[in-house]
Amino acid sequence: MAPSAMSRQADWTKSLSEAQPVPYWLEDPGKPHPEPALTGADTCDLLVVGGGYSGLWTALNAKERDPGREVVLLEGHEVGWAASGRNGGFCAASLTHGLPNGLARWPEEIHRLQELGMRNLDEIEAAVARHGIDCEFERTGEIDVATETYQAWELRDWHRRLEQQGLADGIELLDADAVREQVASPTFEAGLYDRRGVAMLHPAKLAWGLKQACLALGVRVYEHTPALDLKAYGAGMAVRTPYGAVRARQVVLATNIFPNLLRRVRAYTVPVYDYALMTEPLTAEQLGAIGWKNRQGLGDSANQFHYFRLSADNRILWGGYDAVHHYGGRVRREYDDRPETYAKLAEHFFTCFPQLEGVRFTHAWGGAIDTCSRFSAFFGTAHQGKVAYAAGYTGLGVGATRFGADVMLDLLSGEETERTRLEMVRRKPLPFPPEPFAWTGIALTKWSLARADAHGGRRNLWLRAMDRLGLGFDS
Repeated sequence: MAPSAMSRQADWTKSLSEAQPVPYWLEDPGKPHPEPALTGADTCDLLVVGGGYSGLWTALNAKERDPGREVVLLEGHEVGWAASGRNGGFCAASLTHGLPNGLARWPEEIHRLQELGMRNLDEIEAAVARHGIDCEFERTGEIDVATETYQAWELRDWHRRLEQQGLADGIELLDADAVREQVASPTFEAGLYDRRGVAMLHPAKLAWGLKQACLALGVRVYEHTPALDLKAYGAGMAVRTPYGAVRARQVVLATNIFPNLLRRVRAYTVPVYDYALMTEPLTAEQLGAIGWKNRQGLGDSANQFHYFRLSADNRILWGGYDAVHHYGGRVRREYDDRPETYAKLAEHFFTCFPQLEGVRFTHAWGGAIDTCSRFSAFFGTAHQGKVAYAAGYTGLGVGATRFGADVMLDLLSGEETERTRLEMVRRKPLPFPPEPFAWTGIALTKWSLARADAHGGRRNLWLRAMDRLGLGFDS
């Protein structure tokens, strides 16, 4: 390595010297105490398994639909400790992991899906206000930025297509000068600014606020209570826990990345580890240097993309790029920390914002995301309609999990609704193959995506074949 390159590497690795390997959001001093574990037996009308966004929204919406319904929520560790408390805090209206994915998979439904997604985001904003959830909710929008010339042309072509399809409302195309006026990076060559469809928030505070709202409405929440198995019991279902059991008329499984109690659902998802850094608070001078006046979220347009945003105290969260899948789909605590990815992210951060030289990172962390072959949630029922489930949000679940909660409640009701009529809800993605084929295919796809980024976006034969089959791998 040349001396100048070694010097630059020393500069950005030095920025990580004091970074704590813990999620910034979960260190908030307002973190609530966990609820006691279940001991003994309990009965209810609806049992929700999982204390992330998916389970919390299901419990809350169930009580708001029917205040007399007895609802119990089980969480194996603590509410919001996994993906719901570790993500970037991008709360998007999209239900389909972005408009390109939705248009490719459900062209006949895309206008309806966009309408339902925007309504869902409005309802999240209303629920945050109604329940007094202090989660630093800011409806600032998001800019997809191009950092290569070919990406700028792709954004222009995509915006033209959105206009032709009648889907460009609220989405503005920015040239290099316009996007750098919003956020000053020498790497930005163009941008698509979605002004209404994305909000920024504190992800852990949203989870904790939803928990408090559930408790206030009478939901019984048990933490440190893993669900061990699920069985039919008379006219309902029973779930066993380490110190007790719950009998319920209906059950919602909202465990996402963790093994589903329905074994046949497990093949539809694989765990992907995503990583993020958080800087120290920026000074007024540093903020002025990057000109981030409107506090939008940002993401770049590469296959191996970064996402970044400002926190309420003016830190920059910088995440993404690596999407790490471990052989066998294992989910382990030790995978949450990955220094080689932190070093890579730090280098990319200072390439994007060279004017922030000297800024240090205070936190570096990772966590698992459940992805499926179509990148967006899928749904289903079991045990003669007494059990409903949703999974596969692929990193865009901050907003879409609320929609998924309503889908699961609709499915349990047995009544057809505007949600259950959707092809997206009625059909499932293709499952992943068993090992070693899953790991081999994912590794080849990741290599191909990195190669495409390095060669002007040109997709090789493998990626083109995956495109034709509607398969993929993403974080």
